[in-house]
Amino acid sequence: MREDAFFLPVTTGAADALARYDRGVARLLTANAGVEALLDEAIALDPGFALAHAARARQLQLYARAAEAREAAERARALAAPLPQRERGHVEAIWLAVHGQGARALDAVRAHMAAFPRDALVLSLALGVYGLIAFSGRREHHEEQRALLESLVPHWLDDGWFYGYLGWSLVETGDPKGGAELIDRALGRKPRNAHAAHARTHAYVELGQAAAGFAFLSDWLVSYDRAAILHTHLNWHQALFEIDLGRADAALARYAEAIGPAQATSPPMPTLADSASFLWRCGLYGAGPRPLPWDEVAALAARAFPKPGFAFADLHAAMAAAGAGDRAGVARRVGELEALVADGKLPQGAVVPLLCRALGAYADGDFGEAARLLGDASGDMARIAGSHAQREVFEDTLIASLMRAGQGARAREILDRRLARRPRAQDRRWLKAIPLPPQAGG
Repeated sequence: MREDAFFLPVTTGAADALARYDRGVARLLTANAGVEALLDEAIALDPGFALAHAARARQLQLYARAAEAREAAERARALAAPLPQRERGHVEAIWLAVHGQGARALDAVRAHMAAFPRDALVLSLALGVYGLIAFSGRREHHEEQRALLESLVPHWLDDGWFYGYLGWSLVETGDPKGGAELIDRALGRKPRNAHAAHARTHAYVELGQAAAGFAFLSDWLVSYDRAAILHTHLNWHQALFEIDLGRADAALARYAEAIGPAQATSPPMPTLADSASFLWRCGLYGAGPRPLPWDEVAALAARAFPKPGFAFADLHAAMAAAGAGDRAGVARRVGELEALVADGKLPQGAVVPLLCRALGAYADGDFGEAARLLGDASGDMARIAGSHAQREVFEDTLIASLMRAGQGARAREILDRRLARRPRAQDRRWLKAIPLPPQAGG
């Protein structure tokens, strides 16, 4: 029997099909362009190649082509039925994920990794800020990812893909320096791994190294295909570095060229999250001209996510509606989310409509209420998924609300705590804007 690039058995009679499959999976795992074409070639060479159909299903799912993804997953499942357990389990995990059965898919991933710890594509389902663990609705999802990866270390030696994710798990669990060292090792082994480049960017963020992060991404993005799935998001990071470095005009130009809905090359959900959170931050920081281009973001939210239930998208849809001045849209989204929570159908729970309410209050100028709601939500913030860098927009909104509500002392406490962890120019600008309390006896 043939083996794939991870030394796992694969059922196919066509060596050329396996070669194209390996190349396609390598690009899928490293967030590079050209995945679908390579998998289509593999299937053309061997129409019965179950794992190629499964990988194609996963690629289609990542691009939110849900009906096509389910069709490919069904085909893979039928073809895998007579195959050995490794291939059946691989296909089943992907089938469950593609069909939206997140809890069962995660159980399948864990069981499969216990038996086949080097099955990278199955493992990848659980990883990242949009993976099965992150979207489970649990507060400790970063810690869970780290624990899973650390349990698999003996099987992965010094693999550039695996260590990129392992390093990121350290970054997100409070060890950005140690994580950066692992990610640098990973990039040394696999320099064009976009997931590792993304992880390294997060390390720069958590270490407060905006200038170094900007320089790193400026160099790395030069040869990254615009069509690749992380092109928009890496430009989002670059734009936030630019804002922190005092280059708001450059950041807005980057938004118009590579981040906003009209130019983004990422799927709808990350496009919505990146564009909405970027414009919201611009509003918080007073960066860029007014009005900001909210209408196209609100239109994307209404078109791609008309119904609630995908919590991370719902939050950014509410953000877009609030930014565009659509009070009714925010209220409608909140009401629908609260109904899902009441029915036990939203894994992330009540924190999601609570945050949406806070965004609406801030947009309405009710800063005291926004601060109260955001304070109430703070303990459950991690449940919404995303990274620390992505969720920071809500803490930034809390700080801006406190400052505008005349609660500078509380805002100062948060800023002092953040600056003790890592430097950030925007935090220093905010801190400078808060009047010092009067001295006793002064």
